[in-house]
This record gives sequence, structure tokens and C-alpha cells, in this order.
Amino acid sequence: MNTATKPNHIGRKISRIRELRGMKQEALAIELGVSQQSISLIEQSETIEDEKLEQVAKVLGVTAEAIKNFSEESMIYNIQNNYEGSNKGANSISVSNFNCTFNPLDKLVDAYEENKKLYERLLEAEKEKIAYLEKLLNKK
Repeated sequence: MNTATKPNHIGRKISRIRELRGMKQEALAIELGVSQQSISLIEQSETIEDEKLEQVAKVLGVTAEAIKNFSEESMIYNIQNNYEGSNKGANSISVSNFNCTFNPLDKLVDAYEENKKLYERLLEAEKEKIAYLEKLLNKK
């Protein structure tokens, strides 16, 4: 049985956090005042100097400790277990049904009816405008 652990590859963690934040290498490079190639090298590095890690963490909006401890598995676990309405028990399996508090079709019909009313008011205003203009023309 192989008990080898995954190496703590800081560069990959930085890359993944950057991607999750929706940030491109170029944007991170600009914020750090370095080239995009430098960011690429950092993300390929297994280790990084603490000072540089602090700078990267600050730009990414996380702590250096968060980068060091980042793992995809824990992210997935947190997302699965921290949604609204989940049970917090250690051994519980939670199932939540998110029910709408309104019928979407009713809202669509309401919007259609409102649109119809607005169109009728617009049509009536146009008819009044035409009648007024015809009255002005007849006076001349």
C-alpha cells in the first residue's frame, strides 16, 4: 500500500487560487510589479520565499497560511457542507429542497399583463396625440 503524500506545491496552489479568484497571470503580475513570465515561474515552483508568498497572498486577498494550507478536497468539502440549510451534525446526511416561494409562470403571466397594460396606455397616448394634431391642422 502506497502511503506517499502529495508534495506541498505552493506554485500550483497559487495558480489555483488565482484561477478561482478569476484573475489572469497578467493581472497578478501587474499588481506585483513583475512580468507575466515571473508569475508563470512562481506557479511552476514547488517552494517560494516567505516574503514573496506574503506579497502574492495580499494581492490574491488571502493569507499566506491560506495558500500553504489550500487543498481542492477541502474546498469541495466546504462547498458541499456549507450551503444554506445544511445540517451541521458530524454524521448526518443532509438533503435540502430549495422551493421557490412563488410560481415562475405566475410571474411571467404578471409581466405579460403589465406589458399589455403599458402597450395599451402607449397606444391611447398616441391616439390622443394624433387627435390633437388633427385638431390643430383643422384650425389652420
